[in-house]
Amino acid sequence: MSITTIGIIGAGTMGNGIAQACAVSGINVVMVDISDAAVAKGIATVTGSLERLLKKEKITAADKDAALARIKGSTSYDDLKAAQLVIEAATENYDLKVKILKQIDALVAPEVILASNTSSISITQLAAMTGRADRFIGMHFFNPVPMMALVEIIRGLQTSDATHAAVHAMAKALGKTPITVKNAPGFVVNRILIPMINEAFFVLAEGLATAEDIDAGMKLGCNQPIGPLALGDMIGLDVCLAVMEVYLSDYGDSKYRPCPLLKEMVAAGRLGRKTGQGVYTY
Repeated sequence: MSITTIGIIGAGTMGNGIAQACAVSGINVVMVDISDAAVAKGIATVTGSLERLLKKEKITAADKDAALARIKGSTSYDDLKAAQLVIEAATENYDLKVKILKQIDALVAPEVILASNTSSISITQLAAMTGRADRFIGMHFFNPVPMMALVEIIRGLQTSDATHAAVHAMAKALGKTPITVKNAPGFVVNRILIPMINEAFFVLAEGLATAEDIDAGMKLGCNQPIGPLALGDMIGLDVCLAVMEVYLSDYGDSKYRPCPLLKEMVAAGRLGRKTGQGVYTY
C-alpha cells in the first residue's frame, strides 16, 4: 500500500507533533479535532516549532512553507476519507478511543489502516472493537515527536503481517527508528519508564531527598538526560497516573500501585508543564 496521506485524530501535543513529522517528510496530513480553536492551536504549535528550526538553520523557509501547506486542519471526520492510514492520538481514555475508532472504522475505506498512539491500552482489545482487526496496529510515538527517533510498533493478536510491514515502512519514511513490540500493558519503554517515575514520587514523598537531588542523582548516576520527576512533569502527571492505574488493573500486581503523592498532585490540578505547576514550577 502506498501511503501518501495520513489522518490524525487529535491536534494536541502528540497529534500536532506527529503531523509535523509527517509533513516535514513529504506526507500530506489531515489533522482533526473537536473544535476550530483546538485545530488552530495545533497548527500554531507546528508553525512555532518549524520557525524555531528555521532560526537554527535546520530547515529553509521553503521547507517550512511546504510542510505547513501539507497540513489540513479540520473538525470533520469526513476529511479523513483521503487518508490511507489514520492515527488516533486522543486522550489516554479507553472509552473515548473506542468511540473515535468505531466512528472512523465506519467511515473510511476497508483497506485503510487504523493505528492508535496509545501508550498503555491493549491494541488487541482496541482492534476487536473495529471491523478491521487485521488492519489495526499500535504506533506509539514519543514526545516531543519531531525530535524523538523511536516509534514502538505494537502488533495486536489480530494484526496482519502486511499491516505491520506497511506501518513499519512508514515509520522509517518519517525518519524514525521503529521497534516491534508484542501487545502488553505499557509495551516496552513505558513498562519500564512510568514505574520508575512513580518510584521517584515515593522517594520524594518519603523525604529521602529533594526533587532537585533525586533528579540530579538519576542524571549523574544513570546518565539520563533528564531526571524522572522533571520527565513526569514533561509527560503530564495525569498521564503518568493513568498509565499506572492501567498497569495495576491489568497486571493485578501491587508493585504498580500509584504513589499517593502523585494522585494528590493530579487531584490538585498540578499536572506539570502543561499547567505551569507540577513537581516544579514553570
